[in-house]
Order: sequence, then structure tokens, then C-alpha cells
Amino acid sequence: MSFKSGFVTIIGRPNVGKSTLLNILTGEKIAITSDKPQTTRNSIRTVITKEDCQIIFIDTPGIHKPKNKLGEYMVNTAEGTLNEVDAVLFLIEATDTQPGAGDLFIIEQLKLLRTPVILVINKIDLIRKEQLLSTISNYSETMNYKAIVPVSALKSDGTDILLKEIKSLLPEGPKYFPDDMLTDQPEKLIAAELIREKILKLVSEEVPHGVGIEIISFKERENKGIIDIQANIYCEKDSHKGILIGKEGKMLKKIGSLSREEIENILGSKVFLQLWVKVKTDWRNSTSMLNTLGYK
Repeated sequence: MSFKSGFVTIIGRPNVGKSTLLNILTGEKIAITSDKPQTTRNSIRTVITKEDCQIIFIDTPGIHKPKNKLGEYMVNTAEGTLNEVDAVLFLIEATDTQPGAGDLFIIEQLKLLRTPVILVINKIDLIRKEQLLSTISNYSETMNYKAIVPVSALKSDGTDILLKEIKSLLPEGPKYFPDDMLTDQPEKLIAAELIREKILKLVSEEVPHGVGIEIISFKERENKGIIDIQANIYCEKDSHKGILIGKEGKMLKKIGSLSREEIENILGSKVFLQLWVKVKTDWRNSTSMLNTLGYK
């Protein structure tokens, strides 16, 4: 029996469900999710290994019009994966029956590729069947897709069909990663992203988008089974710092408590987590700060 393997990138506008789809396909939480756009900042690789194939998925930041150097980094990261993979999943929302300006911008880029593109229509649980047929009809006119697959990432509906379509596009190849490996992300990065996810969920308005996480210490205690993690939460204004800390430190305690629980679940180890909030004005436009926080 021949073995297939290859790399697949997931691309689309912010907040269409790329990270949710990635987590469902993998069967584990790897990418952070939230209902706020531009949650994903780095490309995140996850691995699915089956008897006859290995698929390496690359989740990317949403393509949007950047407003700062961090935004430019995110868009360059997303666009940079397109020519390096065996297939592209172009993810849209089922509720958008007509392609808008953001989707049309992505489609124009996809037309320039030799890489096969699968159109994935996500969130089909939110619409009626007639709407879905209209969406399929309107998007199928925009370019030549290898396949069009409706799914609900939230409800795991249609994901088996999507995996079959992906596998049909992969070349014969080796296993790039061990069978039990789910991601190539370092544990430090996973911890930082989970802290940022809790901030996205707990803090409203513009504060979360101006937050960056630096893991300053990540050490396992000898023979104790406990990981000590110390992290700085950077924000851009003193008023944001006050919101993140909260009255009598309650918000920071809540962020820390929820982050610790999730990090323990994913790393399978007890965690002692310490957080500090620091103000770095306009850090999203600082090359040195972006490098410090891993956006290289």
C-alpha cells in the first residue's frame, strides 16, 4: 500500500474558523480560538498521521489590511505559505453568500498559484440549504476549485469528506513526523498562546489586540513533575494595564487561573504560573519587541 504525505495550508479572512477547523481535524486543541478577529498571529503546524497518510496542516493568520508592523508580519506569514504546500484550503463563512472585498482579494492571489485549492464553506449549521446552494454557485464562478466542501467545524460535520479530498491531492511521500506527534510548536509558545487566548476571552474591546506574551522562564522542577512558568503580559497603555490587572488584581488572577488549568491539560503536568503586566507603548510597531515576542 502506497503512503501519501504532504503539507496543507488553511487560509481565509480573520474569524472564519480556521483554528477551530484545525483543532477538529487534529482531534486535539492545538491552536487558540476566540470570537475576536486576528486571533492567530503565527503559522501553526499540526500533524495527522493515519495508516496510509500523514497530513501536516498549517494554520495561518487571517489575511487583512495591516495597520502596524505586527499586522504586516501576520499577513506576510499567511501569504508566504501558499507556494510551499501541496494543497490550500480556502475557508469562507456559509453566511457570506457573495464573496466580499476581502475574499475577492484572496481569490486573486489564489488564481496565481499552481497549488490546488479546495474551497471550504464553514459554519453551514448557521444557514438553510437554499443559502448554501447559492453560496456554492456564486463562489464556483470565481475560480477553478479542485473541490468545494461544506463543513461545520464546530459540529465536526463534513470533516471526513474534507480529509478524503485532501488525501486525494497529496503525493506519495515519507512520514515527516513521528506517529504520536501532534504539533511542532514548542511548549513555551503553546503556553504563551494559551495565556493570550484567556485574555481574548476575558477582556473586551481593543485591549486584547494590543497584548503580547513573553515567556521569561519555563523550567521543570527536578523529580517534582511541576513546571514553573513566568510570563510578561505587554500592553500599550497604562489604562490597558489597569484593565488587565483589575480591581484588587482580580482580573489578572482570573487570567492566571484559567491559563494554568488549560496549560496543565495540554502539557499533562502541574504548572505554577506567575504573570506580570508591563506597558510598552506601540510595541506592535517595534521590530525589537516583535523579535522578543517571537514574531520574526
